Amino acid sequence: MSMNHVSTLPTESEGVIKYHLDYCPSGLTGDVSLDDLIAWRDILFQLGLTGRDAKRYGGLAYGNVSTRLPGNNRFVISGTQTGGFPALQPEHFSIVQSFDLANNRITASGPQAPSSEALTHALIYQQRHEVNHVFHVHSPCLWNNAAVLKLPVTSPDARYGSPEMVAEVSRQLLIHSGAKLIAMGGHQDGLIAFGTSSEEAAFVLIHQLARSRALKT
Repeated sequence: MSMNHVSTLPTESEGVIKYHLDYCPSGLTGDVSLDDLIAWRDILFQLGLTGRDAKRYGGLAYGNVSTRLPGNNRFVISGTQTGGFPALQPEHFSIVQSFDLANNRITASGPQAPSSEALTHALIYQQRHEVNHVFHVHSPCLWNNAAVLKLPVTSPDARYGSPEMVAEVSRQLLIHSGAKLIAMGGHQDGLIAFGTSSEEAAFVLIHQLARSRALKT
């Protein structure tokens, strides 16, 4: 194992990663192409769906994006606490090499440690083989109108980044087989959108955001 190998499970008070992480810092491999993912993530930032606000969530950054890589449910995801950066670069990403949902564990490499919601992304890639992109965003307007818009909503008892959230998203995927957008009931303002392409994941998210804003008029 590399001398740079890091194995961590941060405490609840850190408010970020809640899974067991085996992380080895490295560069990105040749099969990783990020241009499309970065372009859409920057659009999400411009829409206020990712970011950082000192008055919200204790000042922590919010939002993350991922894309599936070839082979065995590997995926690349934006790094922990990068949601507040106006523009991302390849050095702001992590490669999830493997995961164990039952034991709340991720093995990752790359320039950054993975986002706190990496296990939820992993669950979606495992359970929905057609999905190639996952976007986790925050929208008070859309989240507060989730029930009116008839979106699937996870239990308010399932907190962000937790095994309970993974189990709840799995349950919603089974109940709502055609769903491409889920509101996270126990994660304030949090939603997760996904699709076979980045365009599909973005379209369902922006379409429902427009519907939620129209409800306020």
